[in-house]
Amino acid sequence: MTVSAPAPDLDDMRAIIAQHTHLEGPLLPILHAFQDAFGHVPESATPLIAEALNISRAELHGVISFYHDFRENPAGRHVLKICRAEACQAVGGDALAHATLRKLGIDWHGTTANGAVTVEPVYCLGLCACGPAAMMDDKVIGRVDGAKLDQLLTEVGA
Repeated sequence: MTVSAPAPDLDDMRAIIAQHTHLEGPLLPILHAFQDAFGHVPESATPLIAEALNISRAELHGVISFYHDFRENPAGRHVLKICRAEACQAVGGDALAHATLRKLGIDWHGTTANGAVTVEPVYCLGLCACGPAAMMDDKVIGRVDGAKLDQLLTEVGA
């Protein structure tokens, strides 16, 4: 389950950065630390990170947006990842994904109005022979169909 994290505090953000600047290549460890602490990389942290690492905000944004696991906004209480790889698409994953998004009334990376679920694409869960595949929080599920996904969503209050 994704835990609702406290609002970012300037001193906390500076402390996270300071804990990692001694590392060789500290950017990814810093971003992971923010994600762990706050559930996302707060926009207010970007100028602090960019200044500490002597990189541009544009370069930092490029890294954050390149890696799908980094979020710029907090996720819902649960995160549903639906596989978008070709093997899952070949057995109905694309239709399942679009039906799920339509049912929840959100787009990719969106969160349901009640904050229960954020839906994200993932490009392989390693269950190619058991597609379509999905992952709810840290639990990987194979052979997902509409009924199984509806049951998962009901269980988490979506």
